[in-house]
Amino acid sequence: MNFVKPAVAWLCAAILAISCTTSKQILYFQDIDTAEIERIVTNYEPVIKRDDILKIVVSGPDKMVVQPYNLTLGEITTYSGSSSPQNSTLEYHVDKDGYIDFPVIGKIKVLGKTRQDLVDYLTEELSKEVKDPVVYVSFANFKVTVLGEVKNPGTYNVTSERITILQALGMAGDLNLTARRDGIILIRDENGLNTHIKIDLKKSDILSSPYFYLQQNDVIYVPASPTRVTTANTSQLWGTILSGVTTFMSVVSVILSVITLSK
Repeated sequence: MNFVKPAVAWLCAAILAISCTTSKQILYFQDIDTAEIERIVTNYEPVIKRDDILKIVVSGPDKMVVQPYNLTLGEITTYSGSSSPQNSTLEYHVDKDGYIDFPVIGKIKVLGKTRQDLVDYLTEELSKEVKDPVVYVSFANFKVTVLGEVKNPGTYNVTSERITILQALGMAGDLNLTARRDGIILIRDENGLNTHIKIDLKKSDILSSPYFYLQQNDVIYVPASPTRVTTANTSQLWGTILSGVTTFMSVVSVILSVITLSK
């Protein structure tokens, strides 16, 4: 019966070996001390895409003059005969061809423009009829999605247009210890095509990468590390083995008790 304890000890050691995670597997920016200083990419302003939702507000010295350019949902439903108008500012949906329908001016192609591009265009157009117009444009649907080996996967609304991949992972509760740091996938819609890029958080070059800053509707997928996959695939097997060992030890204990009582 002396083989029982060594067998159990071997099983425990094997499980620990599988679940063990070294610092080389989980640390970010492992080359940060030797990396050369590079200029951080600051051109993070997102461009307008199909199905985006824009909030546009026009202001100026004469509120009556700019009022037609600031129709609200309440005013539109009032014009259509609704008995319960709403008072929120109208949001503009970018159609499949990249246009919005703006009051007075009409259809405007916004696809591919930055927020500032649209502000400049509207300011120029409105200046023909409005004295000193001030135009404010923002994204009403700026959100990013984080999936996979993070604490809180999900879709997160972003109040600022400046968000980094590190901030997005922070919003999701950071990577799990079982996450693969060198195989993170960023999925992005570029000109109607879904593109993807692999990101290695073990290296510091992501800090100067054009993908360091996220755009609206970006998706970040964090895969599991090989250790995590191996553990998941073998956990049921280990459970079966341990259950068998427990049953075996119980049977041995009963046999020994019977032998002892019969003496």
